[in-house]
Amino acid sequence: MNGLRVIPTWRHGRERLYVCLPDGRNIAWYDREAARVNLLGQDREDDVLRALGPFVTGPVTVGPPPVPTPAELARLALHPDDDLAPNRPGEALVIALDRDPGPTHRLRPDPRRRALAAEQTVGDALDRLDGAGWHALHSVPLPGGDRIHHLLIGPGGLYAVHTLHARGHRVRIADPMITLGRRDPYPLLRRVRSDADRASYALTAEVRPVLALVDPATLSIPTAPREVHVLTATEVEGLSRRGGVLKPADVEALHAMARDRNTWARV
Repeated sequence: MNGLRVIPTWRHGRERLYVCLPDGRNIAWYDREAARVNLLGQDREDDVLRALGPFVTGPVTVGPPPVPTPAELARLALHPDDDLAPNRPGEALVIALDRDPGPTHRLRPDPRRRALAAEQTVGDALDRLDGAGWHALHSVPLPGGDRIHHLLIGPGGLYAVHTLHARGHRVRIADPMITLGRRDPYPLLRRVRSDADRASYALTAEVRPVLALVDPATLSIPTAPREVHVLTATEVEGLSRRGGVLKPADVEALHAMARDRNTWARV
């Protein structure tokens, strides 16, 4: 035995296995997704590889940690309380329901839970784009208590995605009004465009508005709304197929800016 311990952790949805000395100091970590063992010192490489032996599957690259890019350095400098990247889809609703679950018995389901399920459905679809050079942020807070449900950043540009639970309802859109089943129409598209405009101001880049409908029974759009992309939850992954607009370095820089809570303080 060489006295090393292997401790699994999760960072931003990715598993890392840290190799630690008996006093708790890290000397290496194994990134499963990248198939790489990062060594903080070369003197104990053999010991590190023996400790990781039961956990490593397939060939791996071994070496010092890669030099961080300027965008990565900016992320590392963020205080954890200011970093929005760990936000789960529907984070604000999760917190609100934890604080106030509402009555246990009610005639109708709590609308917050339906909204949360919708945001989780769309958010999970957006998170699946991560490996294709895209980044999704969730529950981006705006002054005044508003928030952007999802912000998608990638080679095809930036998108502010507003999610709407529509399961089993007939949806009709007549810009700026939306009618959900038998409910009275309301001007939701103004909110969708406003979110995108505020994001554009904060990031000094064009952000396109998107309305994502979750499980509508039918969808009627007599005239395409101005600027707003209207999609169903099953179509949102198609945003990744839109033509390239941003270079990888620009994507990373915008993501680093967008994940900083302070970026949104004055929009």
